[in-house]
Amino acid sequence: MQTKANTKKDLSFEDFKSEVLNDYKTAVTSRECSLLGRREVLTGKAKFGIFGDGKEVPQLAMAKAFRDGDFRSGYYRDQTFMMAIGELTIEQFFAGLYANTDLVQEPMSAGRQMGGHFATHSLDEHGQWKNLTKQKNSSSDISPTAGQMPRLLGLAQASKIYRHVKGIDTTNFSVNGNEVAWGTIGNASTSEGLFFETINAAGVLQVPMVISVWDDEYGISVHARHQTTKENISEILKGFQRDKNNKGYEILRVKGWDYANLIATYEEASKIAREEHVPVLIHVNELTQPQGHSTSGSHERYKDKDRLNWEAENDCNLKMRHWLIDNGIATDEELQTIEKDIKKQVREAKKTAWNNFLKPSLLEKEELISILKSVAQSSPNKVFIEKIINDLSEIKEPNRKDAISYARKVLRYVITDQSPAKQQLLNWIESFFAKVQPLYSSDLYSDNDNAAIHIKEVKPTYNANAEQVDGRVVLRDNFDYIFNKYPEALVFGEDAGNIGDVNQGLEGLQEKYGELRVADAGIREATILGQGIGMAMRGLRPIAEIQYLDYIMYALQIISDDLATLRYRTKGRQKAPLIVRTRGHRLEGIWHSGSQMGGVLNLVRGIHVLVPRNMTKAAGFYNTLLESDEPALIVECLNGYRLKETLPSNIGEFKTPIGVVETVKEGTDITLVSYGSTLRIVQQAVKELAEVGIDAEVIDVQSLLPFDLNHDIVKSVTKTNRLMVIDEDVPGGASAYILDEILNTQNAFQYLDSQPKTLAAQPHRPAYGTDGDYFSKPSIEDVFEAVYAVMHEANPTHFPKLR
Repeated sequence: MQTKANTKKDLSFEDFKSEVLNDYKTAVTSRECSLLGRREVLTGKAKFGIFGDGKEVPQLAMAKAFRDGDFRSGYYRDQTFMMAIGELTIEQFFAGLYANTDLVQEPMSAGRQMGGHFATHSLDEHGQWKNLTKQKNSSSDISPTAGQMPRLLGLAQASKIYRHVKGIDTTNFSVNGNEVAWGTIGNASTSEGLFFETINAAGVLQVPMVISVWDDEYGISVHARHQTTKENISEILKGFQRDKNNKGYEILRVKGWDYANLIATYEEASKIAREEHVPVLIHVNELTQPQGHSTSGSHERYKDKDRLNWEAENDCNLKMRHWLIDNGIATDEELQTIEKDIKKQVREAKKTAWNNFLKPSLLEKEELISILKSVAQSSPNKVFIEKIINDLSEIKEPNRKDAISYARKVLRYVITDQSPAKQQLLNWIESFFAKVQPLYSSDLYSDNDNAAIHIKEVKPTYNANAEQVDGRVVLRDNFDYIFNKYPEALVFGEDAGNIGDVNQGLEGLQEKYGELRVADAGIREATILGQGIGMAMRGLRPIAEIQYLDYIMYALQIISDDLATLRYRTKGRQKAPLIVRTRGHRLEGIWHSGSQMGGVLNLVRGIHVLVPRNMTKAAGFYNTLLESDEPALIVECLNGYRLKETLPSNIGEFKTPIGVVETVKEGTDITLVSYGSTLRIVQQAVKELAEVGIDAEVIDVQSLLPFDLNHDIVKSVTKTNRLMVIDEDVPGGASAYILDEILNTQNAFQYLDSQPKTLAAQPHRPAYGTDGDYFSKPSIEDVFEAVYAVMHEANPTHFPKLR
């Protein structure tokens, strides 16, 4: 089914005819999949359908211009394109619709995403990079509208880096930066800020990117007049058009049903982007929605009769059919034969996909019924168990949940039974979960040898006359080592380049390594993250800098929906080992000293969240991560850059372990757990507590995700029998998360003699000024008094009430 562009100028008419008819077959196949797919949803075999009908012909043209090594970053209507490049079969289309968990049968996401979300495999079964220059690539789609745009920017920028930065091993990733990143988006989604942010950034960066806007005039039921000024995205973007004196975009317009002009337009766009590294926008208009937006509703509800008639007459497949006949390429009879054959192929492939989807569930159902019959025979509750067996037997097309649900219900009827059959049932249930749960829960993090948690700690070493320096110098010297060791490493962000970041952690490095590797970026956090994601997906090792933790809110949607889910939603076949660098805590004022940690922890499962207490620890985290293949967020202490630290002698070589806590002071009376800047508050309070006879143990969390993999905190609690978690997040935020981990994951409750406590900030953002900080976040006195209160309750005689 793959569409191949024939570049030979002496193409014979027969070869031309064969190529064009192959394109038409792909378009018809895709349309039949959409039509039959909708029926599968309406009959209940699939949960939801969103299809590419009405967009077939322009996607054929895009596929012809798409080359090996290129990347797509699209949205959920590009099924024709995926079929045309040979990366989606009919059976795979329906396997995705049914959520088949077999990665071979459903290679897009193994059933983890709804149909229409496409991906190719960048990694082999061992998690190693494939040769991306020898295949056509699609980054994994996400549903949030325009969410694919920031990543598109990074995929394109990678080509620029590979073309202009020397010393990188490009073997699997690039051929002289000739690769184009192709983006697709619906016209309504161009209203999103992520679209405009990406458009602007790509124009500034001048990267090889081609954006196709599929314009069918609607966003679900909302017409373009409510979406776009002038109802025309290319019209309002005319200011981005390049000219003789100014860099910018090449903006092209083409009708979505005009097969010949579409092919010419896409070849022109490919040539411009590939050779000149100039971004191109193709506005593809006069497209239609033959079945409306999705299976959730009918477009007859929001389109009048005239519009529906126009769409029927201007359907791109119908227009292509007329063009084939009018140009003598095929007769109506020939096309009817082709269409009839394709309908049959699609029906048969759909049936095969459904049978493949059902097969494991049917086998498990029959296996369970056999076990349940044995259980019933030996149980006094036989009549109730037989009722469950009958109910399960009547399910002709079971889901996997049906068998395990009924199996667990039967357990309630055999609680007191002691029979071999019951044990067999218990074994079946445990085996079922061991086999099936990973189909839905694996690959959130890497389990390869170079997973971050497998990188061993290397402690900093110090010379006898080691220099005391500002913490930022440790970072700067460590980054210098990194950029020298890893040619593929680069950093970018607001003020990261020329001035070496606002805290001078990158001082002088742009001059040494160049503007492409140590780069300034505009004030556009979402696309800074997108640059990092896209470049990391193409083998580079980017460090995306967000100036302050507070500003990460702008990029949190991209971190959460794209970066954190990438490995999971491709079942380990794509990765983006991006390091996100930021700084936070203990400045002053609402907008520069917030602590969004609780929100971050809940939204970014799939990346590591690291909270070093000083710059040596932070530098060690960078060194660890660059030997791993996973993404992470590192939050440096904003008030720690000018604090003195001892300069290690093994800069660039020491590594801070991930998922490991550190006991920074041993004690016997109470375990105090904290991290980051707050840890220094705790350490000072502990000195003062010692003056009144309280010997506290202090533990630095270091890593919030993952958290204390060795369960060292509970070991401390078994000694002290008391616990307090202190941080500067809002109540119920990170401190609540830490406490939950210690009590429920590490089972520390059984060792406690006093109520476990948390001490957090006030529920509001911190007010401005020194007093604002004192009365908004935990102070030394707050820590002292909170710990003292615990000890007073335990021994009021020895520790009389303080206040």
